[in-house]
Amino acid sequence: MNIIDNRAHCAQTLLASVQRASALKAFVGLDGFVDEILHVVDKRESAEVFLRLPTIAKLAARFGAAAGKSTNLELVNLITKLGGNGPIMANALASFGMQVTYLGVLGYPNLHPVFHDFAKRAEVHSIADPGTTDALEFEDGKIMIGKHSSLKQVTWENIKSRFGEEKFSAKFGSADLVGFVNWTMLPYMSDLWESLLKEVCPKMNSRRRILFFDLADPEKRTREDIARALELIAKFEKHFDVILGLNEKEACEIGAVLDLKSKTASPESLAEFAVEAAAKLRIGTLVIHPVTYALAVSGQKADIVNGPYVAKPFITTGAGDHFNSGFCLGKLLGLNNEMSLLTGVTTSGYYVRAGQSPSIAEIAGMMQDPSTSYVRP
Repeated sequence: MNIIDNRAHCAQTLLASVQRASALKAFVGLDGFVDEILHVVDKRESAEVFLRLPTIAKLAARFGAAAGKSTNLELVNLITKLGGNGPIMANALASFGMQVTYLGVLGYPNLHPVFHDFAKRAEVHSIADPGTTDALEFEDGKIMIGKHSSLKQVTWENIKSRFGEEKFSAKFGSADLVGFVNWTMLPYMSDLWESLLKEVCPKMNSRRRILFFDLADPEKRTREDIARALELIAKFEKHFDVILGLNEKEACEIGAVLDLKSKTASPESLAEFAVEAAAKLRIGTLVIHPVTYALAVSGQKADIVNGPYVAKPFITTGAGDHFNSGFCLGKLLGLNNEMSLLTGVTTSGYYVRAGQSPSIAEIAGMMQDPSTSYVRP
Protein backbone atom coordinates (compact mmCIF):
# COMPACT_ATOMS: atom_id res chain seq x y z
CA MET A 1 0.00 0.00 0.00
CA ASN A 2 1.07 3.61 -0.50
CA ILE A 3 0.80 6.08 2.36
CA ILE A 4 -2.66 7.32 1.27
CA ASP A 5 -4.01 3.76 1.16
CA ASN A 6 -2.34 3.01 4.51
CA ARG A 7 -3.96 6.04 6.10
CA ALA A 8 -7.40 5.15 4.78
CA HIS A 9 -7.13 1.51 5.83
CA CYS A 10 -5.80 2.38 9.30
CA ALA A 11 -8.52 4.99 9.84
CA GLN A 12 -11.26 2.55 8.87
CA THR A 13 -9.81 -0.13 11.16
CA LEU A 14 -9.63 2.28 14.09
CA LEU A 15 -13.20 3.52 13.58
CA ALA A 16 -14.41 -0.08 13.50
CA SER A 17 -12.57 -0.79 16.77
CA VAL A 18 -14.02 1.94 19.01
CA GLN A 19 -16.21 -0.55 20.88
CA ARG A 20 -13.30 -2.96 21.33
CA ALA A 21 -11.13 -0.17 22.69
CA SER A 22 -13.73 0.67 25.33
CA ALA A 23 -13.34 -2.84 26.77
CA LEU A 24 -9.53 -2.63 27.05
CA LYS A 25 -7.95 -2.08 30.46
CA ALA A 26 -4.71 -0.20 31.14
CA PHE A 27 -2.72 0.07 34.36
CA VAL A 28 -0.11 2.84 34.19
CA GLY A 29 2.36 4.48 36.60
CA LEU A 30 4.21 5.63 38.56
CA ASP A 31 5.22 9.27 38.32
CA GLY A 32 3.32 12.56 38.45
CA PHE A 33 4.19 16.21 37.87
CA VAL A 34 2.59 19.61 37.77
CA ASP A 35 3.86 21.13 34.51
CA GLU A 36 4.18 24.82 33.76
CA ILE A 37 4.62 25.41 30.02
CA LEU A 38 6.72 28.55 29.66
CA HIS A 39 8.15 30.95 27.08
CA VAL A 40 11.28 32.99 27.77
CA VAL A 41 10.96 36.70 27.09
CA ASP A 42 13.52 38.17 24.67
CA LYS A 43 12.16 41.74 24.44
CA ARG A 44 9.10 43.11 26.17
CA GLU A 45 7.30 45.71 24.10
CA SER A 46 4.52 46.45 26.58
CA ALA A 47 2.79 44.99 29.61
CA GLU A 48 0.87 42.66 27.30
CA VAL A 49 3.20 42.17 24.31
CA PHE A 50 6.61 40.53 24.21
CA LEU A 51 8.95 38.84 21.75
CA ARG A 52 9.76 35.24 22.64
CA LEU A 53 13.35 34.03 22.81
CA PRO A 54 13.05 31.66 19.85
CA THR A 55 15.78 29.04 20.23
CA ILE A 56 17.75 27.15 22.83
CA ALA A 57 20.93 28.40 21.15
CA LYS A 58 19.91 32.00 21.82
CA LEU A 59 19.15 31.13 25.46
CA ALA A 60 22.61 29.55 25.73
CA ALA A 61 24.15 32.73 24.31
CA ARG A 62 22.23 34.78 26.87
CA PHE A 63 23.58 32.55 29.67
CA GLY A 64 27.10 32.71 28.26
CA ALA A 65 27.07 36.49 28.12
CA ALA A 66 26.12 36.57 31.82
CA ALA A 67 29.18 34.60 32.95
CA GLY A 68 31.17 36.63 35.44
CA LYS A 69 28.35 39.16 35.62
CA SER A 70 24.66 38.40 36.15
CA THR A 71 21.35 38.54 34.33
CA ASN A 72 17.66 37.90 34.80
CA LEU A 73 15.13 36.03 32.70
CA GLU A 74 11.38 36.53 32.55
CA LEU A 75 9.25 33.41 32.07
CA VAL A 76 5.68 33.70 30.82
CA ASN A 77 3.31 30.89 31.81
CA LEU A 78 1.23 29.63 28.89
CA ILE A 79 -0.55 26.87 30.76
CA THR A 80 -0.34 24.85 33.99
CA LYS A 81 -1.29 21.24 33.37
CA LEU A 82 -0.91 17.69 34.55
CA GLY A 83 2.52 16.37 33.78
CA GLY A 84 4.78 13.38 33.99
CA ASN A 85 5.12 10.66 31.39
CA GLY A 86 2.63 8.43 33.19
CA PRO A 87 -0.29 10.85 33.66
CA ILE A 88 0.06 12.22 30.12
CA MET A 89 0.15 8.74 28.58
CA ALA A 90 -2.70 7.50 30.79
CA ASN A 91 -4.81 10.57 30.05
CA ALA A 92 -4.32 9.94 26.33
CA LEU A 93 -5.35 6.29 26.70
CA ALA A 94 -8.47 7.40 28.56
CA SER A 95 -9.27 9.75 25.66
CA PHE A 96 -9.38 6.66 23.43
CA GLY A 97 -12.18 5.35 25.65
CA MET A 98 -10.06 2.73 27.41
CA GLN A 99 -10.62 1.76 31.06
CA VAL A 100 -7.56 3.29 32.73
CA THR A 101 -6.22 2.87 36.25
CA TYR A 102 -3.38 5.17 37.25
CA LEU A 103 -1.10 4.80 40.26
CA GLY A 104 1.49 7.47 40.94
CA VAL A 105 2.37 10.65 42.80
CA LEU A 106 -0.49 13.05 42.22
CA GLY A 107 -0.99 14.47 45.73
CA TYR A 108 -1.17 12.82 49.13
CA PRO A 109 -3.43 12.43 50.98
CA ASN A 110 -5.48 14.58 48.56
CA LEU A 111 -5.06 14.94 44.80
CA HIS A 112 -3.49 18.14 43.52
CA PRO A 113 -6.21 20.17 41.71
CA VAL A 114 -4.42 19.88 38.35
CA PHE A 115 -5.30 16.14 38.31
CA HIS A 116 -9.02 16.52 39.10
CA ASP A 117 -10.16 16.33 35.47
CA PHE A 118 -7.89 13.33 34.90
CA ALA A 119 -9.54 11.61 37.88
CA LYS A 120 -12.91 12.01 36.14
CA ARG A 121 -11.61 10.07 33.13
CA ALA A 122 -9.67 7.37 34.94
CA GLU A 123 -9.48 5.48 38.22
CA VAL A 124 -6.69 7.41 39.94
CA HIS A 125 -4.65 6.51 43.03
CA SER A 126 -1.78 8.44 44.58
CA ILE A 127 0.87 7.56 47.16
CA ALA A 128 2.78 10.89 47.39
CA ASP A 129 2.86 14.50 46.24
CA PRO A 130 3.78 15.27 42.62
CA GLY A 131 7.03 16.69 41.37
CA THR A 132 7.05 19.96 39.46
CA THR A 133 8.43 20.82 36.03
CA ASP A 134 9.16 24.15 34.37
CA ALA A 135 9.02 23.31 30.65
CA LEU A 136 10.75 26.05 28.65
CA GLU A 137 9.58 25.61 25.05
CA PHE A 138 11.50 26.91 22.02
CA GLU A 139 11.21 26.56 18.27
CA ASP A 140 14.07 24.03 18.26
CA GLY A 141 13.22 22.00 21.36
CA LYS A 142 12.47 22.30 25.04
CA ILE A 143 14.30 22.41 28.37
CA MET A 144 12.67 20.64 31.31
CA ILE A 145 13.65 21.91 34.76
CA GLY A 146 12.27 19.60 37.43
CA LYS A 147 12.02 19.27 41.19
CA HIS A 148 11.85 15.58 42.05
CA SER A 149 12.22 15.06 45.80
CA SER A 150 8.74 13.55 46.28
CA LEU A 151 9.48 10.84 43.69
CA LYS A 152 11.79 9.15 46.20
CA GLN A 153 8.60 7.91 47.87
CA VAL A 154 7.79 5.63 44.94
CA THR A 155 8.91 2.34 46.49
CA TRP A 156 7.42 -1.14 46.64
CA GLU A 157 6.98 -0.77 50.39
CA ASN A 158 5.03 2.47 50.03
CA ILE A 159 2.87 1.00 47.28
CA LYS A 160 2.02 -1.95 49.52
CA SER A 161 1.25 0.23 52.53
CA ARG A 162 -0.53 3.16 50.84
CA PHE A 163 -2.24 1.39 47.92
CA GLY A 164 -2.22 -2.30 48.82
CA GLU A 165 -0.31 -5.33 47.56
CA GLU A 166 -3.45 -7.27 46.64
CA LYS A 167 -4.94 -4.31 44.77
CA PHE A 168 -1.69 -3.77 42.89
CA SER A 169 -1.38 -7.46 41.99
CA ALA A 170 -4.98 -7.54 40.77
CA LYS A 171 -4.50 -4.52 38.48
CA PHE A 172 -1.05 -5.63 37.33
CA GLY A 173 -2.24 -9.15 36.64
CA SER A 174 -5.40 -8.31 34.69
CA ALA A 175 -4.74 -5.18 32.61
CA ASP A 176 -4.43 -5.61 28.84
CA LEU A 177 -1.69 -2.97 28.95
CA VAL A 178 0.68 -2.23 31.83
CA GLY A 179 2.87 0.85 31.48
CA PHE A 180 5.92 1.70 33.57
CA VAL A 181 7.36 5.04 32.52
CA ASN A 182 9.81 7.71 33.67
CA TRP A 183 12.36 5.29 35.09
CA THR A 184 15.04 8.01 35.11
CA MET A 185 13.26 10.23 37.62
CA LEU A 186 12.11 7.41 39.92
CA PRO A 187 15.28 6.38 41.79
CA TYR A 188 13.80 3.17 43.24
CA MET A 189 12.04 1.94 40.10
CA SER A 190 14.59 -0.79 39.37
CA ASP A 191 14.25 -2.11 42.93
CA LEU A 192 10.49 -2.10 42.46
CA TRP A 193 10.74 -4.04 39.19
CA GLU A 194 13.00 -6.59 40.88
CA SER A 195 10.39 -7.05 43.64
CA LEU A 196 7.63 -7.53 41.07
CA LEU A 197 9.66 -10.15 39.20
CA LYS A 198 10.23 -12.07 42.45
CA GLU A 199 6.94 -11.57 44.30
CA VAL A 200 4.17 -10.88 41.81
CA CYS A 201 4.97 -12.22 38.33
CA PRO A 202 5.45 -15.88 39.40
CA LYS A 203 1.90 -15.89 40.83
CA MET A 204 0.25 -14.66 37.63
CA ASN A 205 -1.72 -17.18 35.59
CA SER A 206 -3.11 -14.76 33.04
CA ARG A 207 -2.63 -14.68 29.27
CA ARG A 208 0.33 -12.78 27.83
CA ARG A 209 -0.35 -9.08 27.74
CA ILE A 210 1.56 -5.93 26.78
CA LEU A 211 4.06 -4.31 29.16
CA PHE A 212 5.34 -0.95 27.95
CA PHE A 213 8.50 0.73 29.28
CA ASP A 214 9.78 4.28 28.75
CA LEU A 215 13.10 5.21 30.40
CA ALA A 216 12.66 8.98 29.86
CA ASP A 217 16.05 10.55 29.10
CA PRO A 218 18.49 8.45 31.16
CA GLU A 219 21.50 10.71 30.53
CA LYS A 220 21.88 11.61 34.22
CA ARG A 221 21.86 7.96 35.38
CA THR A 222 25.04 5.90 35.51
CA ARG A 223 25.92 3.28 32.94
CA GLU A 224 25.56 0.63 35.62
CA ASP A 225 22.06 1.84 36.56
CA ILE A 226 20.93 1.83 32.94
CA ALA A 227 22.39 -1.63 32.29
CA ARG A 228 20.58 -3.00 35.34
CA ALA A 229 17.28 -1.50 34.21
CA LEU A 230 17.67 -3.04 30.73
CA GLU A 231 18.40 -6.45 32.24
CA LEU A 232 15.27 -6.24 34.38
CA ILE A 233 13.13 -5.13 31.44
CA ALA A 234 14.33 -8.19 29.48
CA LYS A 235 13.29 -10.49 32.34
CA PHE A 236 9.67 -9.30 32.05
CA GLU A 237 9.55 -10.81 28.54
CA LYS A 238 8.99 -14.18 30.25
CA HIS A 239 5.60 -12.95 31.41
CA PHE A 240 4.60 -10.17 28.96
CA ASP A 241 5.02 -8.97 25.39
CA VAL A 242 7.49 -6.20 26.19
CA ILE A 243 7.71 -2.91 24.29
CA LEU A 244 10.50 -0.42 25.02
CA GLY A 245 9.93 3.09 23.67
CA LEU A 246 12.80 5.55 23.09
CA ASN A 247 13.25 8.91 21.45
CA GLU A 248 16.32 9.51 19.28
CA LYS A 249 18.48 10.91 22.08
CA GLU A 250 17.56 8.04 24.40
CA ALA A 251 18.37 5.54 21.66
CA CYS A 252 21.89 6.95 21.40
CA GLU A 253 22.35 6.69 25.17
CA ILE A 254 21.08 3.11 25.25
CA GLY A 255 23.32 2.26 22.31
CA ALA A 256 26.35 3.41 24.28
CA VAL A 257 25.41 1.11 27.18
CA LEU A 258 24.95 -1.78 24.73
CA ASP A 259 28.34 -0.99 23.13
CA LEU A 260 26.66 -0.21 19.83
CA LYS A 261 27.56 2.71 17.60
CA SER A 262 24.50 4.90 17.11
CA LYS A 263 23.48 5.43 13.49
CA THR A 264 21.18 8.42 13.21
CA ALA A 265 22.18 9.92 9.85
CA SER A 266 19.01 8.64 8.19
CA PRO A 267 15.87 6.66 9.09
CA GLU A 268 17.33 3.63 7.35
CA SER A 269 20.58 3.75 9.33
CA LEU A 270 18.65 4.27 12.59
CA ALA A 271 16.52 1.23 11.70
CA GLU A 272 19.70 -0.80 11.18
CA PHE A 273 20.89 0.29 14.62
CA ALA A 274 17.47 -0.54 16.15
CA VAL A 275 17.59 -4.11 14.80
CA GLU A 276 20.99 -4.61 16.45
CA ALA A 277 19.80 -3.02 19.71
CA ALA A 278 16.59 -5.07 19.87
CA ALA A 279 18.60 -8.29 19.53
CA LYS A 280 20.87 -7.30 22.41
CA LEU A 281 17.95 -6.14 24.56
CA ARG A 282 16.12 -9.48 24.16
CA ILE A 283 12.66 -7.91 24.09
CA GLY A 284 9.70 -8.33 21.77
CA THR A 285 9.50 -4.82 20.32
CA LEU A 286 11.78 -1.79 20.29
CA VAL A 287 10.30 1.55 19.21
CA ILE A 288 12.29 4.70 18.40
CA HIS A 289 10.50 7.95 17.65
CA PRO A 290 12.55 10.91 16.40
CA VAL A 291 10.68 14.17 15.74
CA THR A 292 9.63 13.61 12.12
CA TYR A 293 9.18 9.83 11.92
CA ALA A 294 9.07 6.65 14.00
CA LEU A 295 10.25 3.08 13.63
CA ALA A 296 9.59 -0.24 15.33
CA VAL A 297 11.53 -3.51 15.36
CA SER A 298 10.02 -6.91 16.10
CA GLY A 299 11.58 -10.20 15.11
CA GLN A 300 14.54 -8.48 13.41
CA LYS A 301 12.17 -6.63 11.05
CA ALA A 302 12.04 -2.83 11.06
CA ASP A 303 9.10 -0.68 9.94
CA ILE A 304 9.39 3.08 9.40
CA VAL A 305 6.53 5.57 9.22
CA ASN A 306 6.66 9.34 8.66
CA GLY A 307 4.80 11.62 11.03
CA PRO A 308 2.33 14.34 10.06
CA TYR A 309 3.92 17.72 9.44
CA VAL A 310 2.94 20.41 11.97
CA ALA A 311 4.52 23.74 11.02
CA LYS A 312 3.75 25.59 14.27
CA PRO A 313 3.09 23.23 17.18
CA PHE A 314 0.77 24.53 19.88
CA ILE A 315 2.63 22.39 22.45
CA THR A 316 5.47 19.87 22.33
CA THR A 317 5.80 18.73 25.94
CA GLY A 318 4.00 15.36 26.05
CA ALA A 319 4.27 14.62 22.32
CA GLY A 320 6.31 11.46 22.93
CA ASP A 321 3.87 10.20 25.57
CA HIS A 322 1.02 10.65 23.09
CA PHE A 323 2.98 8.74 20.47
CA ASN A 324 3.46 5.94 22.99
CA SER A 325 -0.26 5.82 23.79
CA GLY A 326 -1.18 5.65 20.10
CA PHE A 327 1.36 2.94 19.32
CA CYS A 328 0.15 0.86 22.27
CA LEU A 329 -3.47 1.33 21.17
CA GLY A 330 -2.58 -0.06 17.77
CA LYS A 331 -0.83 -3.09 19.25
CA LEU A 332 -3.75 -3.74 21.64
CA LEU A 333 -6.14 -3.72 18.68
CA GLY A 334 -3.99 -6.26 16.83
CA LEU A 335 -2.54 -3.86 14.25
CA ASN A 336 0.89 -4.64 12.82
CA ASN A 337 3.86 -2.42 13.64
CA GLU A 338 3.43 -0.23 10.56
CA MET A 339 -0.20 0.56 11.37
CA SER A 340 0.58 0.97 15.08
CA LEU A 341 3.33 3.46 14.19
CA LEU A 342 0.88 5.39 12.01
CA THR A 343 -1.57 5.48 14.91
CA GLY A 344 1.23 6.68 17.20
CA VAL A 345 2.56 9.49 15.00
CA THR A 346 -0.97 10.69 14.24
CA THR A 347 -1.90 10.75 17.93
CA SER A 348 1.22 12.81 18.62
CA GLY A 349 0.60 15.05 15.62
CA TYR A 350 -2.96 15.78 16.68
CA TYR A 351 -1.83 16.61 20.21
CA VAL A 352 0.94 19.04 19.24
CA ARG A 353 -1.42 20.74 16.76
CA ALA A 354 -4.51 20.99 18.99
CA GLY A 355 -3.00 20.96 22.48
CA GLN A 356 -5.31 18.18 23.70
CA SER A 357 -5.51 14.39 23.62
CA PRO A 358 -7.52 13.02 20.67
CA SER A 359 -10.29 10.46 20.58
CA ILE A 360 -10.04 7.51 18.19
CA ALA A 361 -12.45 9.30 15.84
CA GLU A 362 -10.23 12.38 15.84
CA ILE A 363 -7.13 10.29 15.01
CA ALA A 364 -9.00 8.65 12.15
CA GLY A 365 -10.22 12.04 10.95
CA MET A 366 -6.67 13.40 10.83
CA MET A 367 -5.57 10.36 8.81
CA GLN A 368 -8.45 10.81 6.38
CA ASP A 369 -7.92 14.56 5.98
CA PRO A 370 -6.18 15.07 2.60
CA SER A 371 -4.60 18.27 3.90
CA THR A 372 -2.61 16.32 6.51
CA SER A 373 0.87 15.91 5.06
CA TYR A 374 2.95 12.94 6.21
CA VAL A 375 6.37 14.02 5.03
CA ARG A 376 10.01 13.43 5.79
CA PRO A 377 11.73 16.83 5.67
